[in-house]
Amino acid sequence: METLKILLCCGAGMSSGFLASSARKTAKKKKLNVTIEARSASEANELLSTIDVLLIGPHYAKEINKFQELANPHGVAVALIPEDIYGSLDGERLIAFAQTLKNKTTSITGSFL
Repeated sequence: METLKILLCCGAGMSSGFLASSARKTAKKKKLNVTIEARSASEANELLSTIDVLLIGPHYAKEINKFQELANPHGVAVALIPEDIYGSLDGERLIAFAQTLKNKTTSITGSFL
């Protein structure tokens, strides 16, 4: 099974860092083949060629189209982190959300990416 690579972004990477930590604990506990990193939103473009899913903090809702345009050439799924997941630091639900996004992207674009 291929590793699902998730990047979480927010302003400075601090809030997303707590969420990433929670998700890593869940992945380890459930023995999921997932990597989760947290970075500042300004670093997202540099990492697009190395990830499968880009999740953006809900406070970046006005900029989501910019992130989607940057990610499209790389076949990266992009979405806002739902506020309830972000606010509760629910790593388990975050991983499930990312897996769903990746599966939708693969079925739309084909598995040849």
